Amino acid sequence: MKLPRVFVSRVEAAPPHLWFIISAIFHYLGPSFAVLLFQQIGVLGVAWFRITSAALIFALWTKPWKTFRSVSRDVVVLLLLLGACLALMNSSFYLAIDRLPLSLVAAIEFVGTIAIALFGLRSAHNYVALSLAITGVLILTDVRWSSDPLGLTYAIVNGLLFMTYIVLGHRIARQGAGEGVGRLGAAMAAAFIFVMPIGFSEAIAAFSYPALILAGIGVGVSSSVIPYICDQLAMARLPRNTFALLLALLPATATIVGAIVLGQIPTSRDLLGILLVMIGVAIHKPPLDSI
Repeated sequence: MKLPRVFVSRVEAAPPHLWFIISAIFHYLGPSFAVLLFQQIGVLGVAWFRITSAALIFALWTKPWKTFRSVSRDVVVLLLLLGACLALMNSSFYLAIDRLPLSLVAAIEFVGTIAIALFGLRSAHNYVALSLAITGVLILTDVRWSSDPLGLTYAIVNGLLFMTYIVLGHRIARQGAGEGVGRLGAAMAAAFIFVMPIGFSEAIAAFSYPALILAGIGVGVSSSVIPYICDQLAMARLPRNTFALLLALLPATATIVGAIVLGQIPTSRDLLGILLVMIGVAIHKPPLDSI
């Protein structure tokens, strides 16, 4: 499914860094709103609403059934893998931020990025980057390894799945922004199927309350539709190294959003840990074939 050429030409005329900035803002702004719904809908119920509403919006726009019919078997497998990744990543992310500060979960997301880069490209830069990032996360976790091991487990799983999303997302973005967004819509349709057994039992409790349904849809738009489309628009035009460098901004974005929306004011120790993670992400060199 290809988007209208006029639309594609206009968005491609905008600087790719603009799309990344928009994505960075909504990447954590949407989840911070989701935290406010956990008590009313349930953590996995909010994850269900996020993916379902995004899948429906993408379906109206990109017609994923046509995409699945027109692509090769290998691409179908890729889209199914991305869909499964999105469903599990969003669920584990929400389970993590329900128990841990948003800034900590964001920092843990990026250790996997550096570790995989080190595996694919052994260099002094990557050894230093991984050391800085691990030190930063250890500072951030502090005593939480003993006080909330389950929350940290969810955060680590989310970090691994986030790296998988970056890898798979870049693969579908190689065909350009229009084709990439169309395929993203197909992946979101697959994610809807995967998330059904995970969160539907909690989400159904909100069906009698229109305000909660609208809030759940709002979380889906701000958490999945806007940032994932912007990711595709940025990935299609930014070099891999540049995109990896820009990822260093996300822990800071999470900290700012967490402080403003959730009142999670970071301590000086937290800020030091976040800074070390950001430096680690900024100086690492991803392998050429990793994303």
